[in-house]
Amino acid sequence: MNNSSTIKQTGFTDIDAPRKQLAERALSLSRDELYTDMPFFGMALSKLIYSSDHRLMTTATDGEYLYYHEDHILKLFKDNPIYLNRLYLHSLLHLLFAHPWLKGDRDTRLWGIAADMAVEYAIDRMDKPSVKRVMGLTRTTWYERLEKSGRGISAAVIYRELLDNPHDKNEQLYREFFADDHVFWPKEKRLSEQQMMIQKKWQQTAKQTEEKRRSGHDDGDGSAAMSYQIRASKSRRNYRDFLHRFTVLHEELQIDPDEFDTGYYIYGLSLYKNMPLIEPVETKEIKRIRDFCVVVDTSYSTSGELIRSFLRETLMLIKDSDSFFRENRLHLIQADDDVREDRLISGEADIDRLFADFEVKGGGNTDFRPVFSYVDELLGSGTFEELCGLIYFTDGLGIYPEKEPAYKTAFVFPDEYDGEVPVWAIRIVLDEAEFITRQTVE
Repeated sequence: MNNSSTIKQTGFTDIDAPRKQLAERALSLSRDELYTDMPFFGMALSKLIYSSDHRLMTTATDGEYLYYHEDHILKLFKDNPIYLNRLYLHSLLHLLFAHPWLKGDRDTRLWGIAADMAVEYAIDRMDKPSVKRVMGLTRTTWYERLEKSGRGISAAVIYRELLDNPHDKNEQLYREFFADDHVFWPKEKRLSEQQMMIQKKWQQTAKQTEEKRRSGHDDGDGSAAMSYQIRASKSRRNYRDFLHRFTVLHEELQIDPDEFDTGYYIYGLSLYKNMPLIEPVETKEIKRIRDFCVVVDTSYSTSGELIRSFLRETLMLIKDSDSFFRENRLHLIQADDDVREDRLISGEADIDRLFADFEVKGGGNTDFRPVFSYVDELLGSGTFEELCGLIYFTDGLGIYPEKEPAYKTAFVFPDEYDGEVPVWAIRIVLDEAEFITRQTVE
């Protein structure tokens, strides 16, 4: 049963009902039809609250509300209910794929086009009655182009394709794939606390949606495309938060306001002049990086420009966020099929010198095992006081160690990587375009 056939049964033709009420009833019918056709979206479909906004020409969402213009919704419901279903699902998939929170330093317009293309690709490949439409030449041509690239299809991958596309062609793609408005997506690169909470909520919803889809054995091309994009969005987490995985609790000499009662302190001074009743606690337990290993893959398959961009991103985050202790050890290791250099970074001056004279050393094949053997030797010799973890920047094409190390390990990829990674390793994908853009801006 489609939307148009439910009009009389639901009393939708009641001309005395307020237009806002009619529009929300239309959205509810669209939501119900999507759920009937694709039950695994049930959790996601229940998340958004409807909110009328006459400034819009179409729908928009910020992760909490689905904003709409009443005239647009009612016209679609009457003339093209299938498109209304697609529009609803389009906004929903943006959230499940984390598009509003992953723009970073990318061009806003191009990122919006790429996100729309990624969502429309997933919907078109679902081939479900509630959202099915005839595809034109533009869509067919681009879908074939993206599929043949073998890099997976996500907004980040499409964005890199659009960077080399002529401006007028990108504007054609904007008109072809446009559906909802992105006006309520975060404008700043750094997310607010509320935005991070909304993102986290949708990450959990995406996980539950994927689990529901798998349990329902819905393995068509569209569901597979959706599954891939959910995995891609999950791996592209905020890099600053990612670095926090490698922090440890440590005691530093500083006043801890949480453990210090100022009332007793001031009362003591007023009563006994220079004699406080309580002294401030001079140590505080805080989380910061202590001993840390950053390894870069310098094999022939890894770009020197990407290596420099990754190091700039990582070390500047550490420098800017005051992540080091006053005494710290960061080992910057270059390796291909063997360890080529181990450079000790112990402060801001070392970071500045690194950027001034850094030279990529290597060029052979990739074998991750020598690095882990080398770090194990450093551990055994007492070089590290407290090793927080190891990050290995690589394209993934190499020989992984079989044994899990005694420290947290992450493999960081500059691009989509579908190969095997050890189950004990953290996996994160960073975007080549974002790194290169950020380096250019700086």
